[in-house]
Amino acid sequence: MNGFLSLVWRDVRLAWTGGGLWLPIIFYLAVSTLYPFVVGPDKALLARTGGGILWIAALLASLLPIERLILPDRQAGVLDQLALRGWSDEWLACSKIAGHIAGFGVPLLLATPFAVVLLGLPEGKAMTLMAGLAFALPALAGLGVTIAALTAGLNGASALGGLLMVPLAVPLLIFGAGTLGDNAGNALQLLAATSLAMTALSPFAAGAALRAGRG
Repeated sequence: MNGFLSLVWRDVRLAWTGGGLWLPIIFYLAVSTLYPFVVGPDKALLARTGGGILWIAALLASLLPIERLILPDRQAGVLDQLALRGWSDEWLACSKIAGHIAGFGVPLLLATPFAVVLLGLPEGKAMTLMAGLAFALPALAGLGVTIAALTAGLNGASALGGLLMVPLAVPLLIFGAGTLGDNAGNALQLLAATSLAMTALSPFAAGAALRAGRG
């Protein structure tokens, strides 16, 4: 367990010091800053559409760190060394997903109150938005690591990663946006169930991709 936590902390530290964290957060806040300029000073319209824009911004922000999740460790031989030490690919994927949740998901969630203020969302809708993002971010992290393992080393990995991840994340986006409507409770339950299923399956899918890449 200490070794697992060390790997997680290593990924979190690299996210904070290597620039992998700041670009997605800046992008996320930039969208929430620029959107009111596009829509105009209509507070009712901002309150009605701002939550959906933040869901889209969160999804797009999750695409930005994909290239740094697996490729640097594969090029440096870190993954091969850990495999020789007896680490299973699924366990390595778990550590990557946990590190990505802590290094990307948590800071994005902490940035959301600032984005909410910039968009002028009502308090009730803002709390629902944050709850939905808290449910969805582990699944987005799992999808990100899986796609990163599949595309590591390929030409145009960033574009290919976006093409692969966006369709897979559409259910999260649909249910997440649904939490901002009239049937928020039902949508939140569906979002939680979908996120749980994606998060649980991601280590196995990412582990298989790591094995295929090493072979």
